[in-house]
Amino acid sequence: MAFSDALKDKIMKLGSKQKLDALLKYVNNPNEDVRMTVAMALGMIPTYDSGMALINLLRDTSPMVRAAAAEAAAQIHAKNCEEYVKKLAFQDDDPYVKSVARKAFDKLRDSVLLSA
Repeated sequence: MAFSDALKDKIMKLGSKQKLDALLKYVNNPNEDVRMTVAMALGMIPTYDSGMALINLLRDTSPMVRAAAAEAAAQIHAKNCEEYVKKLAFQDDDPYVKSVARKAFDKLRDSVLLSA
């Protein structure tokens, strides 16, 4: 357990330092807590490539990971994630994911309207 916590701390530090390439190594980690942390860290890096990495996490089998990825996409205004977040908001089986994704989708849609 301590290893997982240390790894999650490392991942968050990579996000705060904008180290996208280093973060990408953990996107497919078998531990859902680690993948969720990766999604949160990607939400600190407002780049197109970060949004592309979030797409995999928006499709994750874990509801926790999908919800974190939706929030992260909204934080960085990832236009390239908008359709995936919309699908979660209206079609996901998990009610928590739907709720989080709807808020994220509204934020994404609002940010797109503001920049238009």
